[in-house]
Amino acid sequence: MQLAPGERSILSYFPSSEKAQEAARALKEAGVNEVRVDRVSRYGTTFDDNFNNPLNHAATITGVTLYSGGAGDLNDAARVLLGADPSVSGYGMENYGTAGQRAFLVTAVTGEEHLDRAVEIIKQHGGEV
Repeated sequence: MQLAPGERSILSYFPSSEKAQEAARALKEAGVNEVRVDRVSRYGTTFDDNFNNPLNHAATITGVTLYSGGAGDLNDAARVLLGADPSVSGYGMENYGTAGQRAFLVTAVTGEEHLDRAVEIIKQHGGEV
């Protein structure tokens, strides 16, 4: 993606999807049209609600914890490694996991006229720019 002259991109990180979604809604209400919310995962996989829903007989109990639902059928070695992750035990190490403990990325593209207000909105919703 290439920005047009006068456009600026803002990358901001949030500790929860709820806060990220709230910030995205507020940005859109303030006139920022291009806003996207993504999950950052150190495993390089995507989250699949159908696969990872325990009520739908999820194939892995660690999927929700580790964001590994999009990994498909894992071999036994991969399952052992994911299951051995400290975040699975309930005794997660402090400051362990996603850098900065903020796994949700809000990306916004806006013109100079909305830039300062957009950054202010992000910070008001608990985001880090």
